[in-house]
Amino acid sequence: VLFPRFGPFGEHAVNASWIAVQELEKLGLRDDVDLHVYEVPVEYQTVQRLIPALWKKHSPQLVVHVGVSGMATTVTLEKCGHNVGYKGLDNCRFCPGSQCCVEGGPECIDSIIDMDTVCKRVSALGLDVTVTISKDAGRYGDTSHRWGQQTHPAAPVPFGLSS
Repeated sequence: VLFPRFGPFGEHAVNASWIAVQELEKLGLRDDVDLHVYEVPVEYQTVQRLIPALWKKHSPQLVVHVGVSGMATTVTLEKCGHNVGYKGLDNCRFCPGSQCCVEGGPECIDSIIDMDTVCKRVSALGLDVTVTISKDAGRYGDTSHRWGQQTHPAAPVPFGLSS
């Protein structure tokens, strides 16, 4: 399982996603699950190089992109990721002129994971956490603009978490 979490950006001097992923890394998953955690800079061009390299290195069966949203009030499970409409500058003050993350890629990719079921199961655990579903991951500042970078030919469409 590959957990790229995104680094600081904008007013987020510490990206809360890092704190969450650090805790997961400490706890681990199961003994038979390899967990790989990486910090990914919030930089379009770095993401375009780094994410495919991580896929090549680990050949993951699941990738969970974890990010932070200043607008979210819950843990949000994203049902899809968008490839177009990016207008925000990254940490290098760069934005693709086309406002597209992956030239020639599809406009949207839907997750193959049943987020409604995941949401119901997490909610049924009785944790002090509210989990919701989103069909619009938004654009810059969350995890959605990284979805199209996966290049592993047999890779499932990942799901994202924003908090």
